[in-house]
Amino acid sequence: MNTRIETIGDATLYLGDCIDILPTLPKVDAVITDPPYGMDYRPEKWKKYSGEKSDWMPIYGDDKKFNPAPFLDFDDVILWGFNYYSDLLPVGALLIWDKRCNESGDKMYGASIESAWMKNQSGTRIKRLLHGGVVNADSFKGNNEMRMHPTQKPIALMAWCIEQANNPITILDPFMGSGTTGVAAIQMNRKFIGIEREPKYFDIACQRIEQAVAQPRLFEDVRPKQEQTSLI
Repeated sequence: MNTRIETIGDATLYLGDCIDILPTLPKVDAVITDPPYGMDYRPEKWKKYSGEKSDWMPIYGDDKKFNPAPFLDFDDVILWGFNYYSDLLPVGALLIWDKRCNESGDKMYGASIESAWMKNQSGTRIKRLLHGGVVNADSFKGNNEMRMHPTQKPIALMAWCIEQANNPITILDPFMGSGTTGVAAIQMNRKFIGIEREPKYFDIACQRIEQAVAQPRLFEDVRPKQEQTSLI
């Protein structure tokens, strides 16, 4: 497929297949992504069981098991959906998103937690962020974010992921979707490279990141400060 490239502030966005684009990219500090991992998301299936109203597109590649191999050589890596392909990963840290609406997990459709694998670290870390489950008709509960992709993550969750990594300055999301990782990166004053193969979601990501570039940052800037040195 033809590649389209958009540069928006400190973000460079590619419309195309990440496997084709990866060899052409400059060095990045971290890969943070929510890939298609074999959930087999199909709109007609979710509508039947959940009553979801939005007309989402099927997610390309989600009908088969995800292969993390092309991403494991990067220095810092966070991959969501790790429980679907954990047998293909080395030992690492476990990130847990607790998204229950209440302590009992009532009125949830789908899993009440999601998990991610983080390279070269150990232990388990938990982020509590209220959510309505895999189905939210219009927005995420409590954080005023419009839902524009069927598996869209909250911005605060992806900002937390960036904080867990080893202070990355340039972040790559090879399965960008609607651009949430990029929005979090821009708000944290990081550089971002995103790849998305679906034109509809690519355009949405461009719009969201353009808006993020134009707005004040919402999260603390944790870039290392430049130290001045003097010649004697």
